[in-house]
Amino acid sequence: MLIKIDDLTGPEIKELIREHLHGMTLNSPPESIHALGLEKLRKPEITFWSVWENQELLGCGALKELNHQHGEVKSMRTSSKHLRKGVARVMLQHIIDEAKLRGYRRLSLETGSMDAFGPARKLYADFGFHYCEPFADYRKDRNSVFMTKEF
Repeated sequence: MLIKIDDLTGPEIKELIREHLHGMTLNSPPESIHALGLEKLRKPEITFWSVWENQELLGCGALKELNHQHGEVKSMRTSSKHLRKGVARVMLQHIIDEAKLRGYRRLSLETGSMDAFGPARKLYADFGFHYCEPFADYRKDRNSVFMTKEF
């Protein structure tokens, strides 16, 4: 698997982000969707990566800088054609490694509280994330859970 910084202009990544946003609408009420579209992912505080194998897009993930010591995992998504192949594990490890390289002391995330997000919550727990209170601009929401990992 090859991970590379992505400028979000290719048709494959546009389709994966569309799939990601559509998936959120199937499992979360609109007021509880915190997934970012293409334009918001292009902000300077966000680094976005895509995961490839043999010219095929497998997944993506992003790291948002909240401040010089705290980052946020964003836009973790595995293509529906490549589920259960370890793509999310590879991407999450890459984001954690990058957060450490940047000197962050904490990495946090928001994900859904519904059953559909159970695999994501388990993945994050497997990597040492634990549940926490809302961070940054998030507010308590019964449809969201917040997790964090300190270095």
